[in-house]
Amino acid sequence: MPTPSPIALPIRRLTLRDLTACADLSEDRGWPREEHKWGFLLTAGKGYGIDAPDGGLAAACVVTEYGPQSRPDLGAIGMVLVAERHSRQGVGRRLMRHVVSLMGPTPLTLHATPNGRPLYEDLGFKVTGRAEMLRGRFTPDGTEPEVATRAATAEDLAALVRLDEEVFGTDRTPIITRLPAFADQLRVAEQNGRITGYAAAWPNMDTHVVGPLIAVDTGTAKALLASLAARTDRPLRTDIDVRHEELLTWAKEHGLVSVAFNAVMTYGIPELPGDWSRRFAPLTVAAG
Repeated sequence: MPTPSPIALPIRRLTLRDLTACADLSEDRGWPREEHKWGFLLTAGKGYGIDAPDGGLAAACVVTEYGPQSRPDLGAIGMVLVAERHSRQGVGRRLMRHVVSLMGPTPLTLHATPNGRPLYEDLGFKVTGRAEMLRGRFTPDGTEPEVATRAATAEDLAALVRLDEEVFGTDRTPIITRLPAFADQLRVAEQNGRITGYAAAWPNMDTHVVGPLIAVDTGTAKALLASLAARTDRPLRTDIDVRHEELLTWAKEHGLVSVAFNAVMTYGIPELPGDWSRRFAPLTVAAG
């Protein structure tokens, strides 16, 4: 019997039992294994995959839905990967079409690498923005931050959920309430007793990824980023909306280096909801 092509095999839901297979797929494509992030996404979102006839996964992706469970406001697609041995066979296109069809009228967003962008454009996604990935060891300059920050507490969670919904334009309670367990640090900025921003740093291989980074202004974003950096001995990584030029310049002056640019794309809406001026970096480009 001939080996069936993955393009003809069924697409199934992925669960935490597929965590190792997802990490293997990442490694197959030259990405870090990122088990911690995969575990978070498979728990908070919905994974879809195609099993390879020769073992492992031929392709996978994750969709994280925001808003009412019965009728989401937005779906973020991420971790779209096809095994090298099955690439350029239409597998990724089939998986993406399946996800777009499943989501129906729900608007979609994703961060696209230069390699992936042509596929998403063919499927109807439009470029609506860009994010710049920075990485490196943050070098403090000895100056006091403009804004006070502190570690978040359980009592802050309700305020963080409200602030996050204002900034992202949709309810992300399942994501925000998972942050204390997912991140090594979760800090808030506070002015006159009111929370004006928050940021997390979560472990990803040998780095700490800073995200989400939400702040009322650039000074607050700087204070949060610096406070997270002061409490880790790992290099930082983050993906900053390119419209935040002042923060990007400041971060580069403090040791972070530009690594890559990703296109922010949407499907079914002309741009992302919410207030971009307070949205400096996503939790992860895979989940918005």
